Amino acid sequence: MRSDATPKCALVINPGSTSTKLAVCSRLSALHETVIAHDADELKKSPGLVAQLDLRFGRLLDWMGTLPNCRWVAVVGRGGLLGPLEGGTYRINQEMLADLGAARFSAHASNLGALMAHRFAEPRGLPAFVVDPVTVDNFPPIARISGLPEIERRSRAHALNIKAVARDAARELGKTLEKSSFVVAHLGGGISVCALDGGKIIDVNDALLGMGPFSPERAGAMPIGPLVELAYSGKHSRDQLLNKLSRESGLIAYLGTNDPRIVEERIQHGDDQAALIFSAMSYQVAKEIGAMAVVLSGRLDGVILTGGMMHSDRLFVELQSRISFLAPIFRRAGEMEMEALAQGAFRVLDGEEQAKEYRSPD
Repeated sequence: MRSDATPKCALVINPGSTSTKLAVCSRLSALHETVIAHDADELKKSPGLVAQLDLRFGRLLDWMGTLPNCRWVAVVGRGGLLGPLEGGTYRINQEMLADLGAARFSAHASNLGALMAHRFAEPRGLPAFVVDPVTVDNFPPIARISGLPEIERRSRAHALNIKAVARDAARELGKTLEKSSFVVAHLGGGISVCALDGGKIIDVNDALLGMGPFSPERAGAMPIGPLVELAYSGKHSRDQLLNKLSRESGLIAYLGTNDPRIVEERIQHGDDQAALIFSAMSYQVAKEIGAMAVVLSGRLDGVILTGGMMHSDRLFVELQSRISFLAPIFRRAGEMEMEALAQGAFRVLDGEEQAKEYRSPD
């Protein structure tokens, strides 16, 4: 039986390519968390993202059936690939659902976050939100210029975690996010290195397919001539090449694994090639951090290193040796996505932030 002492809770839904992270969060902390792994063969039975909705939602309900009663006040989904938009908390509406369901801008598991949140929230009369989707875009015009009129630089980054760790670092400095400037490097399967000014991402490498350092899976910036030659070599179709550059490059291409922990084990056992490639990755990350410090004209409160790869002491030490002259370094290993999603919803419910309305681009 529910009582008034039961904390008010938000359900947080964060789908990934082979798993769905779930959490029940109060204003203060996560009360219950789980990661539901989806077997590859299981997912193949539901080809296409929207086809996976029933499967993943059913697993969500199964997990929730094991929880004590909650006083639900909101549902929050991971923001997917939408049109360029301002950062913040967005109310899930029909235009957003249509763009995500049709994969209008790209197909990615995160698109399911809003679809699942809406499915849970609507019959229960709950508000449903997404927070800081990956297409948050505050680029000034100068940052969009690529060098070729037909191609515009795009903002695609780990915006949710970037803003969450920046809020945390700003609090440590006795400041607000809106009064701070940071270079933030999110280091995971993909890498985002951004200039964050007043809470706005004013420049960042395209973390999926676009500039920046190579990562455990992605190619990053490439020499243009050889890349064009590869594209016309006849060895790869368009889709095969895109997959190669976004999922089969970086560490996995050079070393056969996308797990930095395995790479470090090989280094410890005297693998010189593993040491070279690992250091090349940190070298490229450091170069990108320096570039973003220039975007901020050197006026930054700190450099924040975050994401799963920041559990690596070796990577942290290598980066620290190159960038420590820029500003104080804040190490935030892992990611704060679940907490950040819940906090975005509670900021709206508490009147600290006004929910934005998504409008599909023409």
